[in-house]
Amino acid sequence: MDHTPVLSEQQVLEHIEAGLAGLDLRNKRLLVLVPDSTRTFPLPLMLSAIYRAIGRRVRVFNVMIALGTHQPMSEQAVERMTGLSAAQRSQWPNFEVMNHAWYTPGTLVQIGVVPAAEVRAITQGILTEDAPVIINRAVLEHDHILICGPVFPHESVGFSGGNKYLFPGIAGMETISTFHWLSAMLTTMNVIGKQDTPVRALIDRFAQEVPTPVSCIAAVVSGAGVHGVFIGDARTAQRQAAQLSARVHIAYLDKPVHTVIAAVADLYDDLWTAGKGMYKTEPVVQDAGRVVIYAPHIQEISYTHGKWLDQIGYHVRDYFALQMERFAEVPKVVMAHSTNVKGAGSFDLASQTETPRIRVDLASGIPAERCRRVNLGYVDPASVSLEAWERRAMSDDGILVVHHAGEKLYRLREAASA
Repeated sequence: MDHTPVLSEQQVLEHIEAGLAGLDLRNKRLLVLVPDSTRTFPLPLMLSAIYRAIGRRVRVFNVMIALGTHQPMSEQAVERMTGLSAAQRSQWPNFEVMNHAWYTPGTLVQIGVVPAAEVRAITQGILTEDAPVIINRAVLEHDHILICGPVFPHESVGFSGGNKYLFPGIAGMETISTFHWLSAMLTTMNVIGKQDTPVRALIDRFAQEVPTPVSCIAAVVSGAGVHGVFIGDARTAQRQAAQLSARVHIAYLDKPVHTVIAAVADLYDDLWTAGKGMYKTEPVVQDAGRVVIYAPHIQEISYTHGKWLDQIGYHVRDYFALQMERFAEVPKVVMAHSTNVKGAGSFDLASQTETPRIRVDLASGIPAERCRRVNLGYVDPASVSLEAWERRAMSDDGILVVHHAGEKLYRLREAASA
């Protein structure tokens, strides 16, 4: 286990102040992109540090929550996440917090297109069509963009952070679906925890179409605190943070396990986000093994895309890839999520036989019948005792119990060194 030290709040404040000192933002309109509440991140500290450093120099200090396609945050949720009530925020006269309203007509604008030949080269031939670059029009209404967020191993891009706060953070559905489907075709197992992936390359290429200057604060955070803060252009800061994240957020096992009990963090409120408990542990599960996503607090599959997932269910990649015409109307981002949660496996088109590599069970507030309908297993959450599983794990090293599952990636040491 890595024992990287954590920074004090004063060190974080001083580091951000020094890192932003060189930006000429006097009387500029600043757009700060931040994560929603599904990421561990000391946002109150970070916003205070940024505002202290440059807030009184800028004319506009707008904070946009980079939702991707997550549900919008309520005023109460924004207060909890920022540590600032509406009344307190009003004391900063140029300060406003807003959701990325990807769901509202008129919010988005196409700022460019990546030609098919480039897309084909970047994606290793997986995608072959022009890729329109669609993003929140706020990028055109501000003079500078400051990305501020954490970096973790990520199922769809390799490591999060950097330009990912633009795409998918404040992008349109078509652009979001493009990169998610690319990731699904590559499979989570071949992407997660890797810095240089075709998905990252495509996101960085999309970012070249943004005409507004972009800076980045990329932080590495765990339950212990802030391990590092990297400031600069989005690509460089993210890459530096990813190198540290690989030490802080990846745990190695010497041999595979047959059962994972992934007790997901409370910050996930639906399976759309809690699926990380599966993505982050799948690499250490042996064939025919099992992941139990333990989340008694979760009642919903997806607040945004639940109707689609009730319709198509959860399946391995080739279930969709081999019969795309059948799912032509389904957003590709939804199919990508479906394959991520179901995991690796195979599908025979002729016999319509699907063979997942491992079993995925939900021990949540989602009823058994609905789990069956969407092609996932069900476990009564009342029957799960984490303490009992931990006792069993003491005598059976084929059992792994993960608390606060969803941010730390588990890998096999032998596979990592291969």
